[in-house]
Amino acid sequence: MNLNNCYKILGIDPGSNITGYAIIGVDNYNLFTIDIGCINVKKIKDHFERIKIIHKTVKELINFHKPNVLSIEGPYYGQNVQSMLKLGRAQGVVIAAALEYGIDVYEYAPRRVKISVTGNGRASKEQVAGMINNILQIKDDSLPFDATDAAAIALCHYFSDYSSVVPKEELHFRKNKWLQFIEDNPDRIIQK
Repeated sequence: MNLNNCYKILGIDPGSNITGYAIIGVDNYNLFTIDIGCINVKKIKDHFERIKIIHKTVKELINFHKPNVLSIEGPYYGQNVQSMLKLGRAQGVVIAAALEYGIDVYEYAPRRVKISVTGNGRASKEQVAGMINNILQIKDDSLPFDATDAAAIALCHYFSDYSSVVPKEELHFRKNKWLQFIEDNPDRIIQK
């Protein structure tokens, strides 16, 4: 299989301590893992140094693997303000890295990611990891949840209306925009 010709989705589970990443390949609707792991900056005390390393490492991943899109998990609102701020910074530098390379960015809510992979919006991290291992035939049960969550985020993009319904050749030209979403889903507009 030629990795240069397959469609690649970079999934990111952003975090200020550990950022999970997974690069999923799609070739004729066959899914496979190209790379999966974590950027662990937990031991670095300076928060700005942490986000610098996250940004640099994501750029290296993008430069090496040349993904077509970035799929990133959006924040969930149960966190305290300080945690949300730090998470937002980590998320921001990842998005900035993708935009520097001209890569389209798609953001998915945590609940949507869980539903797309397990069918359950309240699935545990263990359930998500189990489905990821099954879908992508990953034999390594010792992968951190941050890495399997990143794979789930990449798969969420694959399973979404913006990728699985649209032929692979057209994916590059389709943008995740509110206007496009509204046009594609008029039944989801609620009139008050």
